Amino acid sequence: MLARQKPPVVRWGVLGVARIATAKVIPAMQRACHCEVVAIASRDGARAEASAAALGIPRAHGSYEALLADPGVDAVYIPLPNHLHVSWTTRAAEAGKHVLCEKPIALNAGEARTLLEVRNRTGMRIQEAFMIRRHPQWLRARTLVDAGGLGDLRAMSGFFSYNNDDASNVRNVAAFGGGALLDIGCYLVNTARFIFDAEPARVSGVSDIDPRFGVDRLTSMILDFDGRHAIGTCGTQVQYYQRIQIVGTEGRLELEIPFNAPADRPCRLTLDRTGDVHGSGIETIVLDTCNQYTLQAEELSRAILDCSPQSAPLEDAVANMECIDALARSSRTGQWEPVKPAR
Repeated sequence: MLARQKPPVVRWGVLGVARIATAKVIPAMQRACHCEVVAIASRDGARAEASAAALGIPRAHGSYEALLADPGVDAVYIPLPNHLHVSWTTRAAEAGKHVLCEKPIALNAGEARTLLEVRNRTGMRIQEAFMIRRHPQWLRARTLVDAGGLGDLRAMSGFFSYNNDDASNVRNVAAFGGGALLDIGCYLVNTARFIFDAEPARVSGVSDIDPRFGVDRLTSMILDFDGRHAIGTCGTQVQYYQRIQIVGTEGRLELEIPFNAPADRPCRLTLDRTGDVHGSGIETIVLDTCNQYTLQAEELSRAILDCSPQSAPLEDAVANMECIDALARSSRTGQWEPVKPAR
């Protein structure tokens, strides 16, 4: 009997031992058919070795430079603080590594645009890690909207929050790109653009700045898609919560856990086409259990191996940052701000 041939894989290295990497992303990548996590790096060699041992990763490097010089690494995942994303993405691509970089890919759109030149010059894939874009619940929502299942799409509302006032946490350090808008508001912007399949013409934002940290702890937004609206609020010092409502002329769709979708139970969407405030006409759509981090890694690895297009190219990341920049400007000026085109 012939032995089953092992599928081709992309050999991944990880720059850093951040909790999102060690607790969520790396274990998920290790379950993907076309991924193999072969190396991890930390500026503290002992931490790299401890993480490698705990996760069954073959090689540990005591510096990021050493991992980028590792000839057995094809691609890198970057879970570093926000202010380091562009510099290490650039260095990785210039070292001949494809890159999956945590969101937001940059601190502003100008920084993000520099990565277009890096990608074009090096020929490496660069992708922002919005894992939600591959989750079946968002794909189902987009398919339903596109098929007219809600009638004409009119509005979308979202909320995403957690409570963290730890001064030492990178999310509360202004110099590191902290604050609600960059950390979680980016999800509200990204999903609105995805569902409307368009870029907003103008935006309005208002933020409450924490006087201790100098970062926004509460930001609310309106995105105007030429008369169709997406509204949202993100906060870092309120009760943990997340929800999305998508509303058309003939229906309403709710995503119960839109961003931190559980990997150990199904996700549920609720579809209401009756408008009964008592909920008598609500239909529940149950989606199979899956891990959105696994799906994200598998899709990018397949694109690398097959030389096929990414579902969310780097231009999408630039466009998202253009919108975030406009929201930040609006929160300072108190006025509607236009969203400049990504190109």
